[in-house]
Amino acid sequence: MQEDTAWEKEQEDGDSGESRYERMDITVDKGQESIRVDKFLISRMEGGTRNKLQQGIEKGFVLVNNQPVKSNYKVRPGDRIIIYSETAPDLTEIVPEPLSLDIRYEDNDIIVLHKPVGMVVHPGSGNYSGTIVNGIAWHLQQQQPNLSETDLPRFGLVHRIDKNTSGLLVLAKHAAASVGLARQFAEHTVHRRYIALVWGDFEEDTGTINVSVGRHQRHRKMMDVFPEGDYGKEAVTHFKVLERFGYVSLIECRLETGRTHQIRVHMKYIGHPLFNDEIYGGDKIVKGTIFTKYRQFVDNCFALCPRHALHAKTLGFAHPISGKPMLFDSEIPDDMTLVIEKWRKYAASKSRNQE
Repeated sequence: MQEDTAWEKEQEDGDSGESRYERMDITVDKGQESIRVDKFLISRMEGGTRNKLQQGIEKGFVLVNNQPVKSNYKVRPGDRIIIYSETAPDLTEIVPEPLSLDIRYEDNDIIVLHKPVGMVVHPGSGNYSGTIVNGIAWHLQQQQPNLSETDLPRFGLVHRIDKNTSGLLVLAKHAAASVGLARQFAEHTVHRRYIALVWGDFEEDTGTINVSVGRHQRHRKMMDVFPEGDYGKEAVTHFKVLERFGYVSLIECRLETGRTHQIRVHMKYIGHPLFNDEIYGGDKIVKGTIFTKYRQFVDNCFALCPRHALHAKTLGFAHPISGKPMLFDSEIPDDMTLVIEKWRKYAASKSRNQE
């Protein structure tokens, strides 16, 4: 299971990628001799170790012909092997902390919660406490006093959202649930809709951005697009315009993939950076007039929403154990709501003045 060192770098400023698992699909050649599946896979997985691979097999992250197998399974010609690979390294210690968590749903298998702006999901460099995972570890220890402090963090977190993005997260409470969720994220079947306020108006009402995203070549805390696809990973974002306010637009984004900063970097690429996104150029006036009154208006909006205007509003998936369809929706936070309403009034006033 290959480790992604970029994940640790993302944690330095509290931001992280959305998807923690990736899928690898292998079909065994016709002439392949019958050998153990772990031995067969280790030679094909860059940067992996046999021990880590065997742990993944034990957790159910390796399927042969859609069925979990043991490490001693002997591969056969024509076998289809699917591996769900963690993109985050194991952490050695999680300190449980009594934090206030907005849990929207919980059963024996999963927890769905709403992450507020400014809260980091997972401990990392510079953020070792006060994270969602610290709080969840405490929450589960109150339910199960004998629970190991590292049990949940090692397999419970199947996706993440940035520190300054608000919205819904799902966590698994045991390994089987983690496997079920990981498959859905890796296969892009999870329903994820975000609300964003972005600079500029759109010619079209809907669109799709299909451009690879990868680490910026010079600035390691930033991501970049690679239209030729020679670097980075496939990234697909569908968007729909919900409201037009002239100089800014309210849009809905639906993710197929979950790359780090995907919506933010994709919207910058098409000339519509997120409102007040300091990393990708949205923290200055991108569209509008040169008048002082307008600059003051925008500055007031920045003060109301002092972060990039992005909210993970809807999350849908099949329950990893029962298979039951699950769909959750969350309210847009006050800071974004206030700014949206301010732009709505500005656009209405400008329209009246032009009549």
